[in-house]
Amino acid sequence: MGNVQSVASQWLERFLDGFSQAAPLVPSPVTLGLIIAGAVVLAVPAATWRYFGLFVTVVHELGHAFAALFTGQRLTGIKINSDQSGSTHSLGRGGWRVVWSGFWGYPTPALVGGVLIWCALNGWHPAALSISAVVILLTLLFVRNWYGVAVIVGCVLVSGALLLYADRTMLGYITLVLGIALVVGAVRDWLNVASVHVRRRRELASSDAYILYRRTRIPAGVWLALFGSVIAAAAVFSMLSLRPVLAGTVQQLF
Repeated sequence: MGNVQSVASQWLERFLDGFSQAAPLVPSPVTLGLIIAGAVVLAVPAATWRYFGLFVTVVHELGHAFAALFTGQRLTGIKINSDQSGSTHSLGRGGWRVVWSGFWGYPTPALVGGVLIWCALNGWHPAALSISAVVILLTLLFVRNWYGVAVIVGCVLVSGALLLYADRTMLGYITLVLGIALVVGAVRDWLNVASVHVRRRRELASSDAYILYRRTRIPAGVWLALFGSVIAAAAVFSMLSLRPVLAGTVQQLF
């Protein structure tokens, strides 16, 4: 019992300490290359995407959930499935509120990724991970399937271990890897949903763009373009945040 209390006390101390600014991350050329490679390994190969894609799905569904709460809807449940699909259900007045919450699935991983990159490079990565840990923990209250519970518990355990055992510099590197991987993952997910509309139309019922078309009669292609625009803006923001580091890397190399 004493050990459990000690770990809980340490976790709370690290969690609260996370809300103070750390030293901005300034990776060396080799480190930056390894960070980018690590992000690509998480988000591109099928073997790793099988697992990291579930985390992207969690962020996707949280995008729907926060958008619903923002418009005054009541969140009733989130499901995460083993095929990386998911669903978020809410109650409230319909109309534009449903459209708004339905839009913010695919863009959210890219937006969160851009924020994580900025936080890592400006010394706010401990706060970013502390806030993320709380959000993921609260998500457990709304998950309505056992597979989803297992995924969220896994995320909670990983985030808790990072807060307990990783120092601030390591947290910065991990935050940067996650940020870049989320942006890459958002692009990958967008390409996947676009291919559903072009080549795999039997899967249209699972597409947010198609669902929004059914609700608004605005063509699905318009919604896909809007998703892509927000994702592209987040990618540009990420590149601008990384530009000073990339410029320093180029100067050191040449």
